[in-house]
Amino acid sequence: MNPESLQLLLTREMPYGKYKGRKIADLPGHYLGWFAREGFPSGELGALVALMYELDHNDLRQLLDPLRAPSARPRPR
Repeated sequence: MNPESLQLLLTREMPYGKYKGRKIADLPGHYLGWFAREGFPSGELGALVALMYELDHNDLRQLLDPLRAPSARPRPR
């Protein structure tokens, strides 16, 4: 994992499917889990979805918070 990959999670959008247009960092865990079971796409997209799956699965989504634009940061619960 490199810092550029983390930044790409916040800028790349899902190009197809139910969550088309949603940033990869904002894909729900169940969708990432589906990819983990069924197979990740090839290429850069697959690598990013797999990385996001690992962050989600290991409860590390908060690592992306400092990289988000201030207006895009999730509100504390």
